[in-house]
Amino acid sequence: MVEKQTAGRDNLGNFAPKFAQLNDDVLFGEVWSREDKLSAHDRSVITLAALISGGNFEQVRAHMNIGKAHGITKDEMAEIITHLAFYVGWPKAWSAFDLAKEIWTE
Repeated sequence: MVEKQTAGRDNLGNFAPKFAQLNDDVLFGEVWSREDKLSAHDRSVITLAALISGGNFEQVRAHMNIGKAHGITKDEMAEIITHLAFYVGWPKAWSAFDLAKEIWTE
């Protein structure tokens, strides 16, 4: 089961309360909790692929940690990034590998 997310409220609750509520309650509370439709592992793979593809590396680190907690292994992450390199670009893959090396050697 996906644990309760509070990052929105913790980081933006005073500045953007509606965005924080949507992040915590809708995205993570409702969408991520639908594990009968798609496992947390698979949602993490999809999310990481989207974030890496878009070059959203500020969010990649957090989602790599989430993915690791959802069972993505070092070997899977290396394969995901290698596969993406051919579709989204070599520099994005290098950037993703730099983060993955940190996360999977902690």
